[in-house]
Amino acid sequence: MSTATHHAAKTLRVGMIGLGTVGGGVYTLVMGVKGLQSKACITKICVRDVTKPRDFEINSDVTSLVTDVTSILEDDEIDCVVEVMGGVGLAKTVVFEALKKGKSVVTANKALIAENMDELVSMMADKRSMFGYEAAVCGGIPIINTLQSCYTGDNIHEVMGICNGTTNYMLGKMEEGADYAEVLKEAQDLGYAEADPTADVEGHDVRAKIAILAKLAFGQSVPVPSIPCSGISKISSIDFEYAKLLDCTIKLIGTAVRLSEFGEHDGALSVYVTAKMVPLEHLLASARGSGNAVAIKSSNLNIASYTGPGAGRYPTANSIVSDICRVANGSCPTTPFPLEDSLQMDHDYTSAFYIRISFQDGLGIIRSVGELAEKHGVSINSILQNPIKNRLEADFVVTTEDCKLSQIEALCADIAAQEYCRSTPLSMPILEK
Repeated sequence: MSTATHHAAKTLRVGMIGLGTVGGGVYTLVMGVKGLQSKACITKICVRDVTKPRDFEINSDVTSLVTDVTSILEDDEIDCVVEVMGGVGLAKTVVFEALKKGKSVVTANKALIAENMDELVSMMADKRSMFGYEAAVCGGIPIINTLQSCYTGDNIHEVMGICNGTTNYMLGKMEEGADYAEVLKEAQDLGYAEADPTADVEGHDVRAKIAILAKLAFGQSVPVPSIPCSGISKISSIDFEYAKLLDCTIKLIGTAVRLSEFGEHDGALSVYVTAKMVPLEHLLASARGSGNAVAIKSSNLNIASYTGPGAGRYPTANSIVSDICRVANGSCPTTPFPLEDSLQMDHDYTSAFYIRISFQDGLGIIRSVGELAEKHGVSINSILQNPIKNRLEADFVVTTEDCKLSQIEALCADIAAQEYCRSTPLSMPILEK
């Protein structure tokens, strides 16, 4: 019997792979919240070590701990497999084998989904099992279900997301005056950042998530490695001083947008990850601490925003449990991505830009920058400079009118080649108010 009709017959029997922070939250909610026991029951959990002490109680009368994933995959009594182990090796095997056997799957694994979207769609085309992945993007914010079901009669123009709580926390601390190295260590000490923080601070985590949101919003599968990606490691507290002058803050944002020359929003699709200058009155500026936020621009709603906790045991577990309940009552999609389209890709987007130039003081520097900007067809909007305290190590900022990313990249390369420039200028888009 498929899980699409199974809910009408009896309680959904769940096998879970992984019992870490999030897995513990899932077990606690499914087995402890009044009313859920009649919908779903976790009967088996695969762990590395069955003797490991845990900070919650496991009901051994109902749930058995095992160390071999095949004991879950081969169990015909298990209707739904919940994968919360992470990684893309064994986790992929577990997810795909479960689907092949007709079991429904719930996962929080954004990397696995982003790297295998087309394969997942193809595999599920002739199956009746369901696939839930609400927790894969933005933790506790129900953005996946929203994009799957709430924009059916709308036309989405753009999706922008603060999708990584670690970097949002770090940028918030830098805005208060802390430097990058200091706040990175603090984030690691608090458990927000891993010992190797590359996936977070260089934007790789957001890149996987915006690939998923782009597929949901526009129907286009975008290979993850092809998505231009820059993180926050080159941002310093000085950038927040200039952001304040511009009535902005700085956020790491994943963007998927239909480009448009005349406002029709029917052009090529651009998907990218970068830090942006965000006006303080913009909806995304309100995401603080480790919170996440997504803004969707569409024909019918103009801009709608969705904010909430982007990580943590119970926010993430809540999204997983919601998917389990949808599987149990048959409302979880059998098609994980409802849209299918083939769009032209163009990552050379248009925006106003912020450019910070680190220089050794001398005559004619601003004139030189102006001439180089003219050479590349870039119109300067403003020049900002704090009082120079050290003529050997100073900074000033140029903001531009709308231009192509490629123009800014060429301009910054030319500026970096000048004798007065101490390093390649830092550039980032300025979000519209």
